[in-house]
Amino acid sequence: MGIDPGLTRCGVGIVEGTVGRLPTMIALGVVRTSPSLDVARRLVELESGLEEYFNRYAPEAVAIERVFSQHNLASVMDTAQAAGVAALVGARRGLSVTFHTPSEVKAAVSGSGSAGKAQVTQMVMRILRLEVAPKPADAADALAIAVTHVWRGGATNRYAAAVAAAKRR
Repeated sequence: MGIDPGLTRCGVGIVEGTVGRLPTMIALGVVRTSPSLDVARRLVELESGLEEYFNRYAPEAVAIERVFSQHNLASVMDTAQAAGVAALVGARRGLSVTFHTPSEVKAAVSGSGSAGKAQVTQMVMRILRLEVAPKPADAADALAIAVTHVWRGGATNRYAAAVAAAKRR
């Protein structure tokens, strides 16, 4: 399961596959929360919506887009909180939870870490053999995250841990 975290729109993409083979799309969607609600209530609604996907599709692993630096601090906080809820839902089920950076996802599906959204969407369509672009964009991004995880798995977390350990020395 790939998750593109967001407090207003949280993309969910589920694929099935293994390294070296083209994955197949199982499901995609978006969990939405109303900006008129307070943040705590929105997080509860996000948890509930994600639980529905976990219950229905029983994923084997969860991949979440790592919150990267953005200029809007409020947006970063909302996205980070949504990512935390997604990680919590997966971890409570005993699943492996991996975070992938946006540039890693772009590189995995398109070959370039600086690819634009349109290029990533086109590659997701090719990889998953889709005739129509997945919509909305949050769901398409979640599929790209899921594909990245199928192809790269937990190697990202091991690499990030090694880099962090080297910096501490």
